[in-house]
Amino acid sequence: MSFHDLTVPAFLQILGSLSGLLAKAEAHCTAKNIQPEVLLNARLYPDMYPLTRQVQTACDFAAKTCARLTGSEVPSIPDTEKSFEELQQRIAKTTDYVKAFKPAQFEGGETREVTFPIGPSNTMTMNGQQYLVNFAFPNFYFHAATAHGILRHNGVEIGKRDFLGVR
Repeated sequence: MSFHDLTVPAFLQILGSLSGLLAKAEAHCTAKNIQPEVLLNARLYPDMYPLTRQVQTACDFAAKTCARLTGSEVPSIPDTEKSFEELQQRIAKTTDYVKAFKPAQFEGGETREVTFPIGPSNTMTMNGQQYLVNFAFPNFYFHAATAHGILRHNGVEIGKRDFLGVR
C-alpha cells in the first residue's frame, strides 16, 4: 500500500463523516428549536475545546499532515468559523486540499523528517511514518471522535455508523 493510499482516503472518509454529523446537528437544532450556538459552543468538559474548535482542529490535522508528509508548505488556516455553514465550508476546503495531493507527492514520505509544533513553544521531530501513525492519525481521530461525542451527548441522534461515514 502506498503512503498516499494509507493517508488520503482515511482523511477523506472522516472529513465526509464530520460533514454528515454537522448536517444532522443543524437539523437537530431546527427540529428541537435549539439555537445553533448551543451545539457549536458545547464541550464535553469545561477545559476541553468546543465543537467548533474540534472540527477546525480535525481539519487542520488532515491538511497539515498531508503537507508535512509531502514536503509541501504547511497551510495557515485561521479559526474564524462560527456557524454550521462556515464549518461545512471549512470541511469542503480541507477535502479539496487533501484530494489535490497526488500519490507521487507522498513518495518517500514515510522516511521524510517531519518537524511539527507541540504546544505554543515546542517542536518535535520524527520520520513521516512515526508522525502519521503515532501523532497525526491519533490526534485527527481524537478531535473527530470528540466532535461526535459532543453532538451525541447533546441529543443529536447519531451513532458509530455516522462517525465512520457508513450510510
